[in-house]
Amino acid sequence: MPGRYYEQWTLGDTLRHQPHRTVTETDNLLISTLTHNPQPLHLDETYAEGTEFGRIVVNGTFTFALLVGLSVSDTTLGTLVANLGYDKVRMPKPVFIGDTLRAETEVVALKDSKSRPDAGIVTFEHRMFNQKDELVCVMERTALMQRRPG
Repeated sequence: MPGRYYEQWTLGDTLRHQPHRTVTETDNLLISTLTHNPQPLHLDETYAEGTEFGRIVVNGTFTFALLVGLSVSDTTLGTLVANLGYDKVRMPKPVFIGDTLRAETEVVALKDSKSRPDAGIVTFEHRMFNQKDELVCVMERTALMQRRPG
């Protein structure tokens, strides 16, 4: 099990996640369809060409979800009780079809759970970068984590 237990984390721990992921047209189409998002900026090439971006911009919910997903195997896989919240989501640069994205995570807060002696609360800052090392998404995820058994 690659996820860490609560007491295995220290403030400032930073992880660079593998694999990296190249965004496809199918990724963008699927997330837009699954979420019933008809935004032409994500789906209509002719429309998008007339915007300041000049091309389709990948649906931000894909970027956000991919960022969380890429972090799971190194952070919470098998040790998560529950995600308590996602905060301060920012997308300073757009993501385009064909961009290759990589993720990293830093532990920014640790707190014992008052209601669950067998768990603690870890706040992760997740960051996503494109192939030009431009920050395209940053957010905090607060997770209730299991303590090591026994």
